[in-house]
Amino acid sequence: MPAPLLIPCPSCNGLNRIPGERLGDSPRCGRCKSAVVPDTPFTLSQTNFASQLKGDLPLLVDVWASWCGPCRSFAPTFEQAAAQLQGRCRLAKLDSEGNQQLSAQLGIRSIPSLILFRGGVEVARQSGAMPLPQLLAWLRGQGI
Repeated sequence: MPAPLLIPCPSCNGLNRIPGERLGDSPRCGRCKSAVVPDTPFTLSQTNFASQLKGDLPLLVDVWASWCGPCRSFAPTFEQAAAQLQGRCRLAKLDSEGNQQLSAQLGIRSIPSLILFRGGVEVARQSGAMPLPQLLAWLRGQGI
């Protein structure tokens, strides 16, 4: 039997131990009862970033800003990807304007930017908006 996965709750940051075969069963957080693996992107910020890097499921971060046209046009694509990747990868959005210190720490030079983290470490980065098939192909190339 495979080891359970540790996954931080996107709502309260509590770590949850979830059997891999139960990821598709809409697991709930033991602390706050929110969905641990939502089918929509969650909000990432300076305060929850370190907690959300923990865990066994990869984390894909979309760094965006409200004034950025390509960011706004990419948002529905990112939402669709979250629904398709539920249980394989967690998707989060980071507002670069509201989190300037974290954006600088991450070395963001252009938006939208996608950063893929696995095991708390950045493993891939992609700048610019892309259609859903291209996004999914890029993630497949990263082993997602």
